[in-house]
Amino acid sequence: MTRENSPIALDWRWSSFDELSTSELYAILKLRQEVFVVEQKCVYLDCDGLDKKAWHLMGIDSTDTQYPLAAYLRVVFPGITTDYPTVGRLLTHKNNRRKGVARQLLQEAIIHMNRIYPDSPIQLSAQLYLESFYKSFGFISTFEPYDEDGIPHIEMIKHS
Repeated sequence: MTRENSPIALDWRWSSFDELSTSELYAILKLRQEVFVVEQKCVYLDCDGLDKKAWHLMGIDSTDTQYPLAAYLRVVFPGITTDYPTVGRLLTHKNNRRKGVARQLLQEAIIHMNRIYPDSPIQLSAQLYLESFYKSFGFISTFEPYDEDGIPHIEMIKHS
C-alpha cells in the first residue's frame, strides 16, 4: 500500500446536535455541501431538520490543519424517520478517499449503535453503486432501487 492509500489514524468524536460547537457544525455543513452538492451535483436542501434528532460522528485528522474533518456521518434516532437508527450523510473528504477511512467510519458507527441500541437493526439508504461496500458489513437490500435527487439509491438494513 502506498502512502497515499495507507490507512490514517483519526480521532472519532460522537456528539449530539446540542453538543456540536459552532465551528464543528460549520465544518460538517461545509463538507456535506462540498461532497453532495458540488462534487455530486445534487441540489437539495441539506438542512432537513433531522440534524437536531441525530448523533453526529466526526473523524478528525489532527495532522491536517487545512481539512481536519476527514469523515462524517449522522445517525438519526430511532422513531424519527424509521423504527431503527438510520445512518445517513456518510462521506469522506476528497483528500481521504481510498485510504480505508469510509470503512473505519462505518465500523465505528456500527460499534456505537450496537452499544446504545443493542437489539436494534441499523438502517440506511445507500447510493446504489456503494451497495457491495455496505453488504461487506452485513447490510442487506430491502427494496428495489429508487431515484433520489437524480441518483439511484437502495434501502438497506443490518440486523443485530
